[in-house]
Amino acid sequence: MDRWKGRVALVTGASVGIGAAIAKSLVQHGMKVVGCARNVEQIQKLAAECVSSGFSGTLFPYKCDLSVEDDMISMFSWIKVQHQGIDVCINNAGLALPEPLLSGKTSGWRTMMDVNVIALSVCTREAYQSMKERKIDDGHIININSICGHRVVNHADAHFYSASKYAVTALTEGLRQELREAKTHIRATCISPGLVETEFAYRLFSENPEIAVATYTSVKIGDIEITPVEQSM
Repeated sequence: MDRWKGRVALVTGASVGIGAAIAKSLVQHGMKVVGCARNVEQIQKLAAECVSSGFSGTLFPYKCDLSVEDDMISMFSWIKVQHQGIDVCINNAGLALPEPLLSGKTSGWRTMMDVNVIALSVCTREAYQSMKERKIDDGHIININSICGHRVVNHADAHFYSASKYAVTALTEGLRQELREAKTHIRATCISPGLVETEFAYRLFSENPEIAVATYTSVKIGDIEITPVEQSM
C-alpha cells in the first residue's frame, strides 16, 4: 500500500458497513479518501475516529445522493477543485429492497437500478475521465458486487436485486474490455461478497431477520479470476 500514500480514493456508500470499513482502512494506510453517502453525519463521525486514532491519511465526508446524477457530477467537480482528481474509485454503494418479481413495487425496482447500476456507471465514467485527463495510468476502479451477481438465490425478496448485480458483473467485464481498447493500465476489479452482517442484510430481510443473523462463522474463498486488462475474449 505504500505507493498509494497521499493519493486520492473515492468510496461510495461510506457511511456504514463495508463502505465504512473500506474508507477507514484506506485512511489508515495514508490515503486521502472522499467518502460519500446521503447520511454524511455518519461519515463525519468516522472521520473524527480516524483523526483520534492517529491515522496518516484523511477522510473527507461528502453528502451525495447517488440516485441523482447532478449530485454525482457536482461531487466529481468538487474533488477536482479540492484534490485535482481521483486515483482509485470504489463503487461500494448498493441497495437491496424486498420487492419480489410478482408483487414488488416498480418504484423499488427503479431505485435499485438507479443506485446499483446507473450510479456505479456514472461514477466509473467520471473516475476514468479524471484519471485520463491527469494521465494517471495506474488507477484502479473497484466494483463491490455480490454473490447474487453470479447466482440467483432461492428467496423472492432478492431476485430483482440479483438482476441488478448480474448487471454489475457484466459492467465490470465491459469496463475491462474498454480499458483494453483505450490502451491503459487502469485496472478493473469486481469483488462479490456473500451475506455480511451489516445494516444492509437486516434491511433486505426485514421480515425474516433470522436470515440476516445467519452470517457465516467461517468463509472459504473461491472463484478468484484474474484477467489481464489487455486480454481479448
